[in-house]
Amino acid sequence: MPKPIPGTYPAYMEKYVMLVEADSVRETINKYTQSLMVFFENIPEEKAPYRYAEGKWSVKEMLQHIIDTERIFGYRALSIARKDTTPLPGFDENTYANASKADERSLAGLIEELKAVRTSTDLLLKSFTEDDLQQTGITNGHPNTVNAIGYIIFGHILHHKKILEERYF
Repeated sequence: MPKPIPGTYPAYMEKYVMLVEADSVRETINKYTQSLMVFFENIPEEKAPYRYAEGKWSVKEMLQHIIDTERIFGYRALSIARKDTTPLPGFDENTYANASKADERSLAGLIEELKAVRTSTDLLLKSFTEDDLQQTGITNGHPNTVNAIGYIIFGHILHHKKILEERYF
């Protein structure tokens, strides 16, 4: 299924969808998964507690945010693909980050969890049929397709990778 078009996902997710340069969810997985993991696996230990400004997340908190968000987006994709019509709520990323205690964890542990979540998400996305990818549900009050969620997952990671490269390293 091709890259989603505006209207098949919430407008505020446009910035994520546009970061993905691929023509299908499967191509997205093949193009980005390995290079993203290499990037995260090579974060220097001494950078883990770093914050580029007062009140900004540490590298560890950003990793935990990526993990948490991918789990939420994965659940959204699964629910919609399985034709559950229950509207799915939004979430407050800052509340999650503040409650995560990410800075008390090891960088290695966060990377290990990210690998596990990424593998699980990729397997889930690969399991979806064309019909599954076309399913539409409501997320945070907006229509969203499973296909779009696949792109949003990768665009969200790419967005944070760019922030890490520009402001943290």
